[in-house]
Amino acid sequence: MSNDSTKFTRLPESDADREASERATREEVLDFWDERFGVPPETFDDYTFWERGKGKLWIYRGEPPSPVDVEALGMTFLRTRQEHWKPTLEAVQRFGEHASECVIHLSEGEAEAFVAGYDQELDWDGDWGYLVVTHDLAGRQEPVGVGLYVYGELRSQVPKGRRRELGE
Repeated sequence: MSNDSTKFTRLPESDADREASERATREEVLDFWDERFGVPPETFDDYTFWERGKGKLWIYRGEPPSPVDVEALGMTFLRTRQEHWKPTLEAVQRFGEHASECVIHLSEGEAEAFVAGYDQELDWDGDWGYLVVTHDLAGRQEPVGVGLYVYGELRSQVPKGRRRELGE
């Protein structure tokens, strides 16, 4: 099955159901979130996963009406056709509260720099790679985005159009 950038295709449940070797499966997506971030697979029980094009995954709560001709379905969730899978900002903001692994908590000043798009030298004793970045908001630890931690530096992955200067 070839990828069509104009159509959403539901992810196969497992490797046994996969027609294209490069296409992710639901099982692999659940394993990724569980193994990398400690998000339990049952967190996604009410959701379906869809691919549009090559490796751009979307998550949708429930079952869409079929047939349906749409430009978007749910929200973008994960990029899979690259060396390291990358969760989207939206996915981390929505599901990052369930993460127990690869979570870095930032102070107010660090969080302000992060959402403004600045890279920062920070100490982190966990795995390198993509992290759920959190900060205290309204008395709770809340996910604010995706960071890439390499070589002692947290690199902001906040898209340019979503960056904000919050300081004075």
